[in-house]
Amino acid sequence: MVDFHPEISVSPPTHDGLYFWQFMIAGSIAGSVEHMTMFPVDTLKTRIQAIGGSSTVRQALGLILKMEGPAGLYSGIGAMGLGAGPAHAVYFSVYEFCKEGFSVGNLNNSLAHAISGVCATVASDAVITPMDVVKQRLQLKSSPYKGVGDCVRRILVEEGIGALYASYRTTVLMNAPYTAVHFATYEAAKRGLKEISPGSDNDERLIVHATAGAAAGSLAAALTTPLDVVKTRLQCQGVCGCDRFSSSSIGYVLGRVVKQDGYNGLMKGWIPRVLFHAPAAAICWSTYEASKTFFQQLHHSNN
Repeated sequence: MVDFHPEISVSPPTHDGLYFWQFMIAGSIAGSVEHMTMFPVDTLKTRIQAIGGSSTVRQALGLILKMEGPAGLYSGIGAMGLGAGPAHAVYFSVYEFCKEGFSVGNLNNSLAHAISGVCATVASDAVITPMDVVKQRLQLKSSPYKGVGDCVRRILVEEGIGALYASYRTTVLMNAPYTAVHFATYEAAKRGLKEISPGSDNDERLIVHATAGAAAGSLAAALTTPLDVVKTRLQCQGVCGCDRFSSSSIGYVLGRVVKQDGYNGLMKGWIPRVLFHAPAAAICWSTYEASKTFFQQLHHSNN
């Protein structure tokens, strides 16, 4: 009898030497760490953007601490905890999959990075948008909801499932350019920093990812603030004194914001938005790349 030992290929199908599910785990860890760490800054942004009028970061922070205590900065964190992991798992895995396909052998192709980022955004926003609606409603001052479950139930009963996706179009139209700028800037900054400091030391690589991520996050966040204002207004409409809109059209909401607060209203919350996204992107990319490195070393030791 002849022994038959078929060869089983264990080579992962991606350029980074990882399987698709490992990108999902790395992305899930990165997204959860990012959003949990920076959540108080996100609460400040929501409070400033949701209701018309002028309010600074210092005023919003002082009011929350005075009226609600430090716990007020974490209202709605449960919703983000439920949504961030799955959404970022989809986000990064789709990005890596598309990047390999669109790059056509040139992994330094900035256009491929931008297009891949947009594809990742469309997919991940479908996952995160309902929980983002719940999160922002819970972040509002004197929120009428008792928690995540109560908020979801009341939205479905009182407004229908469409309310959970009222801002989806705006979110995609905001995050598509945000992600295109973010990924293209991140990959370009990472490449430039590695050329300046080509060492392969793990600590040095971590600094490169964090610096490139911060640069990408701050630039993309500042440029897309007007659409973020529209998203917040749509997600919080009719709650805690927030205006209700007869149309979810971006142009209509933009017009209402300008009429109420002037053109400066379109940039409300840009400071906490940048303060959120710069360190958040640094944390996210550093965690993501560290997770990828762990899986790569695991493959190397197993092989």
